Amino acid sequence: MMGSRRHRRASLRFDMRSSGRQVRRMVLAGVALCLITVVAISCGGESESPTPSPSSTASSSPAPSNTVWLCRPGLADNPCEGDLTTTLLSADGTSTTEQAAPAKDPPIDCFYVYPTVSAQTTQNATLQIDPEERAIAVQQASRFSQVCKVYAPMYRQLTLTAITTPGQDTAATRDLAYSDVLSAWQDYLAHYNNGRGVVVIGHSQGTMMLTKLITSEIDPNPDARRLLVSALMIGGNVMVATGQDVGGDFQNIPACRSTSQTGCVVAYSSFNEPPPPDTLFGKVGVGPSSGKSANANLQVLCVNPASLSGGTGALKPYFGTAPFPGPLGALLGKLPPIPTPWVAYSGLYTAHCESSGGADWLQVDTIIVAGDQRPVQQQSIGAAWGLHLYDVSIALGNLVELVRQQTAAFSQE
Repeated sequence: MMGSRRHRRASLRFDMRSSGRQVRRMVLAGVALCLITVVAISCGGESESPTPSPSSTASSSPAPSNTVWLCRPGLADNPCEGDLTTTLLSADGTSTTEQAAPAKDPPIDCFYVYPTVSAQTTQNATLQIDPEERAIAVQQASRFSQVCKVYAPMYRQLTLTAITTPGQDTAATRDLAYSDVLSAWQDYLAHYNNGRGVVVIGHSQGTMMLTKLITSEIDPNPDARRLLVSALMIGGNVMVATGQDVGGDFQNIPACRSTSQTGCVVAYSSFNEPPPPDTLFGKVGVGPSSGKSANANLQVLCVNPASLSGGTGALKPYFGTAPFPGPLGALLGKLPPIPTPWVAYSGLYTAHCESSGGADWLQVDTIIVAGDQRPVQQQSIGAAWGLHLYDVSIALGNLVELVRQQTAAFSQE
């Protein structure tokens, strides 16, 4: 079985190299996504030229790539490989320190596409690496370095300016952003994958980009699906056929319902109270799924990262403790006086999926303990957004552990 998988992956590398040659209110979401990030220092400029894989030959080697890598193994000052030391803060105020570090040689890769963070004033951002991109990579992607090699491309995403200025969020601007993600994916497969399993990870605009990528490049291709360990598609209204785990956006990639299941998707948007009628998440036809008309045949997928099979599970949140760079940091307010780059709150939240009023969402509930002084995340940008700015962080420990377990299952297939 393993020999067959390696053969198929080797075939896919050649196939993908060949096909690669053929082939007001939104601002608050971007602000919110920024606010949960940790501080990082800008390192602008372009990435190093990738090194072709050892198996490349003169006749089949792809053309040099123009990808600018925000994160990639071997990059200097890589924001996806950093200090993961965490203060574990309990309800009674006591704390312990948790040590963690990037894995030296993890068996799989992660391909991460970041959410809306660019404060540039154009419709589409440039490929310059600004502090905002570095910060969000630290916050959302760096903890996955414990279980995978993280690849994160820069892309000309729709900026905060574009999504808040009428007429600037267009099919053309979205297509430009997606073209960079597609090119980076093809570059990754051609130069770096080498038949390894891969987890794709996205949030908000990143999930929208990855939904299109999976729909066109992975879901219809059996060889590509064999490389997929899982897809973590957070805060982006991934759709399925009503009452089903597949259908809708993806015809062959089902929802994850077990930690030993691979080639599946985890998707959710988090709220701490039922979404209002004007919600931007959890309903077909609104927010990220606004291009699809609401109908009884589709619903937004909710998979509880704390209990894939259903029911209630304990969330394991991890939050950065440093301020977000730039003027947006002022909107965050005071941060807890924690001496480590990360803080985690055990026993503070539980979650379960709910369906009501035409919406499907991850309901996050706070466990009330007398004397507990730990901060509780609120719907600070309005009920229509829910806990969108905390979607990843509030379950980050669950997501990393899930990838660890899925990797073990994938290696046995």
